[in-house]
Amino acid sequence: MTAAATRVDGAAPGASASRPTIVMLHGIGGGAAGFAWHVEHFRSRGWPALAWNQPGYGGTAAIEPYTLARVAQALLDTLEREGVERCIPVGHSMGGMVAQELYALAPERVAGLVLAHTSPAFGSPEGDFQRRFVEERTRPLDEGRTMTDVARRVVPGLLGPAAGADAARAATELMAAVPPVTYRKAIAALVHFDRRAQLPFIAVPTLCLAAEDDRTAPPAVLEKMATKIPGAVYRCLPGLGHLAPIENPQAFCEAIESFIGSIQ
Repeated sequence: MTAAATRVDGAAPGASASRPTIVMLHGIGGGAAGFAWHVEHFRSRGWPALAWNQPGYGGTAAIEPYTLARVAQALLDTLEREGVERCIPVGHSMGGMVAQELYALAPERVAGLVLAHTSPAFGSPEGDFQRRFVEERTRPLDEGRTMTDVARRVVPGLLGPAAGADAARAATELMAAVPPVTYRKAIAALVHFDRRAQLPFIAVPTLCLAAEDDRTAPPAVLEKMATKIPGAVYRCLPGLGHLAPIENPQAFCEAIESFIGSIQ
């Protein structure tokens, strides 16, 4: 394993070797540590599972240039080193974009896809929305503030209205741990992502998972995405926001488990 990729090690004792490995992929303000509970949940049910730090996250080395296509290549390199022949990427937010890039890169390695609280494109990097997004997310750093300051500013807007203090604290700690240089590079990579043309050619079982109170990746985006992918399933988690995996990990995992049960 290289410094560019870190996993939560090991499959559950007795996990079926015939099952593909569930690979948890985090968002822009996350990290593999945020999926520790989820990994154990799936392992306890006989699924091989791991969580992966994107380059530059969790103390790993960054890559240059930092694009989501190159992040997907780093993920594929890790899967090959770890002997993972087939996987089910569970991509949250930016992780869902990495999952789409992985499918484009190596579709034969993907047994199914879970695209959670994400989208098939961020839009044109020349657009006003994209410029505002980059400016708003990086302005505190430009003003000399820390990632803790960024997290305290950003996290409340990502949570659903019913999220508790524990979820807010966990999400803030995760984002605060992201190195500023990685955060900047990831944001820049995000605004160049566009895999809309690929959607009709995705030929594996796919779950498009939304959250009712997600203002970053609204349910309508995931619902439309599901209509573009042959045979895709759309599901919306009630009462949760963009950080649904942290707000209610049980509901998040159960939605995924009910979908992947038939994938071999």
